[in-house]
Formats: sequence, C-alpha cells, structure tokens
Amino acid sequence: MKRRLAFLVCGLALVAGCKSTPVEQRTTHGPSAEELFFLQSYLTNKREPTFDERRHWEGQLDWRIGQYLNQHPADANSIDVSTFKFYRRAAVGQSKEQVMILLGAPLVATSDGGEIEKLAHRYGPVIKGNATEAWVYPVGWTIYFAGSRVIDITQYLDR
Repeated sequence: MKRRLAFLVCGLALVAGCKSTPVEQRTTHGPSAEELFFLQSYLTNKREPTFDERRHWEGQLDWRIGQYLNQHPADANSIDVSTFKFYRRAAVGQSKEQVMILLGAPLVATSDGGEIEKLAHRYGPVIKGNATEAWVYPVGWTIYFAGSRVIDITQYLDR
C-alpha cells in the first residue's frame, strides 16, 4: 500500500512538473497554415470551421500557392516545394512571401536586434547575429529572416 502511494505521489509530481515547464524549441519547420486557420476559427467563432468554410479556405490557399509558384519557377522547382505546396508549413529557406501566403500577417514584426534576441529566449545568442527581422505568430511561434529568407524558427510557450 505504501509503495502504491509512493508511486502515485511520484507520478503526480512528474505530471505537475511537466505541466509547469514551458515549451521551448528551435526547429526547421514551424506552424502549418491549417493549425493557424483552426486556431483563428476557435478564437473567432468558438468552434471548428464548417466543411464549407474549410473547403473555401483550402481553395483560396491552393490558388495563392499556385499563383506564387507560377510567378517563381525557381521556388517551384526547389527540393523543398512539398513543404510549401502539400504540407503547407513554414520552414527554413522559404521567402517572406511564402510565409505570408501560408500563415498570414504576423501578430508582431520587428527588426530591432534587442527585441529579436528577447524573442529567441535561450537561442538568442545564436540567432541575433544572423536575423534581420522576426515575425511573431500565435502559440509562441517566431520566424526569423535574414533578408527575405527564413533562417530560423523558434517556439516559446509559457504554460
């Protein structure tokens, strides 16, 4: 009985510890267009998008992606085109225009080096020297640019 209680207490302590630690990651792939679309729908309408709303959104996004790829043949023939066209996920190497097509306008955009370092949290020393601009999106996602291309992506979500 005491052993079970000890395991239960340890398990609860572990779960409590996991819940209180923030999500902090540096990655090559960021949020998907669909994730942010669903989040926006929940925040705006307090529900999932309907089938028709989803179909309309997907049609609009497909059209914008197609237009971009027709106008930028170098990107259309790149090895990473599937991340943009099929997975619809922001990724390192994409242009600002590609990120804007997928994720929409950022909540915040900054080119201040000090602010970029703050947004990068523990990855600040690595990112601040290379990034010239940072765009902030919901759920703690920040996308960093050098010129017009994505060079880094972080997520920091304090729970």
